[in-house]
Amino acid sequence: MTETRAGFVALIGEPNAGKSTLLNQMVGAKVSIVTHKVQTTRARIRGIAMEGASQIVFVDTPGIFRPRRRLDRSMVKAAWGGAADADIILFLIEAHRGLTDGAQSIIDNLREHAGKTPVALVINKIDRVKAEQLLELSQKLNAAFEFTRTFMISAEKGYGCGDLMEWLAAEVPESPWLYPEDQVADLPMRMIAAEITREKLTLRLHEEIPYQLTVETEAWEEKKDGSARVDQVVYVARPGHKGIVLGKGGETIKAVGQAARAELIEFMGRPVHLFLQVKVRENWLDEAERYNEMGLDFRDGDA
Repeated sequence: MTETRAGFVALIGEPNAGKSTLLNQMVGAKVSIVTHKVQTTRARIRGIAMEGASQIVFVDTPGIFRPRRRLDRSMVKAAWGGAADADIILFLIEAHRGLTDGAQSIIDNLREHAGKTPVALVINKIDRVKAEQLLELSQKLNAAFEFTRTFMISAEKGYGCGDLMEWLAAEVPESPWLYPEDQVADLPMRMIAAEITREKLTLRLHEEIPYQLTVETEAWEEKKDGSARVDQVVYVARPGHKGIVLGKGGETIKAVGQAARAELIEFMGRPVHLFLQVKVRENWLDEAERYNEMGLDFRDGDA
């Protein structure tokens, strides 16, 4: 009988390093929102991948950056919490950005937070630089920290991801599987649906309301015909933001709803009826309940 293995793998790095893209590539399904905006991943989203007899549970942490607000502090604390709980840590860095001050800060913190946990270096977006630059960057990073292994990949195109997956499958501890074989995420579908809608809003609104909104799934009704009715609320922090989210004649929220509904239908493989409302909650960034919805600890944001 084949010995099963299972373990948690934390993805850490600066915002936009490609953690969510790598997670989705490894799992083979979209479980973490991917945008060109920084700090889009708020909760520690677990994606589950099978490789042979090994089950690899990825923890996609928020990008680590210099926190200014309560939400920022909660996100950074969650990121390091995800690393501390893992069996293996993957430190992602963008090949074309190199060893930035932010990346150096994460390496410095790894010495404190990693302990005896193996840390592998994953240099992402290798298609953007020349081979000699990659070699130089790898040498510089390995001189700065004693990484267990170094992998060079393109998470978007899948280059090198197979080698990384094989290594992880062999490295996670011997253990019974932690989740059913066909499960891709341990997030409730209500939260995945909210994240999908928030991604569409982020892409549509660009810089107008960067991080002053959140989406919550208020109601989920399973219909007799196999479809689902999903009611969501978009909370914004200021009255002026409501008009931006709605758009002229409601065109923005309508387009967001259509895009989110199409993705939900594809993700779930059945009909979905999505209804969106926009409400002003000026202090939502200071409400413990909103943090709970995002899988964050409100107390972690205390200065």
